[in-house]
Amino acid sequence: MTPEALADAIDAALPQTQCTRCGYPDCSAYARAVASGEAGINQCPPGGAEGIARLASITRRAPLPLDPARGAEGPLRLAVIDEAWCIGCTLCIKACPVDCIVGAAKVMHTVIAGQCTGCELCLPACPVDCIALVDASGARTGWDAWSPAQAAQARERYTFHRLRVARDARENEARLAAKAEAKLADLPNQTRLSDPAAIENKRRVIEEALARARARRGTATEP
Repeated sequence: MTPEALADAIDAALPQTQCTRCGYPDCSAYARAVASGEAGINQCPPGGAEGIARLASITRRAPLPLDPARGAEGPLRLAVIDEAWCIGCTLCIKACPVDCIVGAAKVMHTVIAGQCTGCELCLPACPVDCIALVDASGARTGWDAWSPAQAAQARERYTFHRLRVARDARENEARLAAKAEAKLADLPNQTRLSDPAAIENKRRVIEEALARARARRGTATEP
């Protein structure tokens, strides 16, 4: 099996919660790290013991106990927003890897329970601690609490999330560049065409606008 095929097989065996507790930005990155030997097969708490057994079978490595530094296997937990305390800051929306939180600036937010993966990434993002996790699977943990169908849905939503973030970054970059061009268009034509300082200023303004856009895009795509 090629390294690429091995990484794909490992990724397919992961729960796709995109929680980053494995130490990597997403399940795909963790799968590649396992395939290359960089990461162990016991770094995914959502997959639990069953997940480790699956990865052991795929990689032909010996099963290991779950690395306690990554967390503990547990039930599926879903995020719930206390609407009375929500200030509509949108930070949890930006943190959610599967776009399951809906709302707008200064408007109450709500979690779509059927799409929440329990990744917990929205908790540290909330400045007023109005998000809590509720047990959704009782005594069932790991893969017993999470189905392949749910994993497939989560993967699709995460893929869409990444495409949306990249699209928004491109559109924002285009708006900033257009705004810079519009400001420069207000200069007298003769000045814009003949003044070296004005030409250099135009170049600098555009480069600064593009740099800001690239910086925002880099921040938006970080896990």
